Amino acid sequence: MPSDDASADASASPPVPAPPPAAIGATGYRALLRNREFAGLYAGFTLTVAASTLSGFALGTLVDDRTGSPFLTAVSMYGATFATVLGALTLMSVADGKRPRRTLVTLQCVSLAGVAAQAIPGLPLAARFGLLLVLGFFQSLGTGARMGLLAEVVPASAYALARSLMNITSGGTAVLGYAVGALLLRHLSPHGVFAVAAVLTGLGLVAVATTVREHSTRPAGPGHPGPRPGLRRTWAVNAELLSHPGRHALLLNLWVPNGLIVGCEALFISYDSEHAGLLLAAGSAGMLLGDLTVGRLLTADRRRRCAFALRLLLAVPYLLFAAGPPTSVAAVAVFVAGAGFAATLPLQEQLLALTPDPVRGQVQGVESAGRMTWQGIGAALAGGVALYLGPGPTITALAALSITVTVLSRPFVVRASSTRGEAPIG
Repeated sequence: MPSDDASADASASPPVPAPPPAAIGATGYRALLRNREFAGLYAGFTLTVAASTLSGFALGTLVDDRTGSPFLTAVSMYGATFATVLGALTLMSVADGKRPRRTLVTLQCVSLAGVAAQAIPGLPLAARFGLLLVLGFFQSLGTGARMGLLAEVVPASAYALARSLMNITSGGTAVLGYAVGALLLRHLSPHGVFAVAAVLTGLGLVAVATTVREHSTRPAGPGHPGPRPGLRRTWAVNAELLSHPGRHALLLNLWVPNGLIVGCEALFISYDSEHAGLLLAAGSAGMLLGDLTVGRLLTADRRRRCAFALRLLLAVPYLLFAAGPPTSVAAVAVFVAGAGFAATLPLQEQLLALTPDPVRGQVQGVESAGRMTWQGIGAALAGGVALYLGPGPTITALAALSITVTVLSRPFVVRASSTRGEAPIG
């Protein structure tokens, strides 16, 4: 990689197409990481997740200390996800623009400024929630650009493996993030933890800027809008995406069950503030194990066949919260349920297979933005209901609702995969 790659975006000349990515056959994660561009995206993603985990935990603790409100605490931890839908509805087409690397670097700069602003002592809660919305908007665009670049820098045959590695890392980083966050809060104020998160965000920016090349835009195919990003293109692609019944069913299952379970997690601080870090870490550890097993050890066909069981596993263990289990039992239940998040892998694979190449960055961005938005909806719903039912019963109710959505939508998901002559998604 040329040493002046970080300044390539400043040039007025058209982007130079990157060379084809290194072959990554049926090997594993090491082969992926030998791809310099993927390694840069991966490092930037890891540092971004670490920063987000620390800042979310710090803000949730700060809001709980100041207000004692389970609703505001839940929204503070996942409130940024509400704004992701605005990115998906307005400017997500930038993910398939002419300079996706420049877009990603610019958006990470905005994120750095927002996280650093949270470290300002005495900042009113209203301003902190405003920052959450701004960061959520730009985060959704950054995710679309990152996933569009990911589809460029790794072969299609390695896409599921790459997403699996990122999901595993997300779970592992969150485990460490919650543990480290709880430790840091014993010695630092929440503002100090925000400062640490800002440093991590800056390092993630450097990792991407120094390793990832600019990629030329994918040519628009027949029936798709031209290459100029904007509101019109975003709306046109979104309309086509949501009008396709197969994609519609897949998106429903990627968004709603996950969002409801994240609502359960958003109540952990209110449910047991002393052991909330343990419960959050247990869920992330389960997600790590599930993604490692499903993404690395199972074939694509086996992943599809296990998808329904994994979606049920995501919610069923939370039904134990109706009995008010001791912390050790609750942690085991959350750990087991966390493995169910691996159901997103076969669903994402199928969504990519149903997506035309010219708009795959935007479609993946919309999928991620919708999933994050439903996490925010789940957190707000959980916090609101908990005001009346209490955290434990609310967790149980949301889990039951997640199971209901999964069961009722299963025939539509199966139909989405069978139309392509593939093994049906379970």
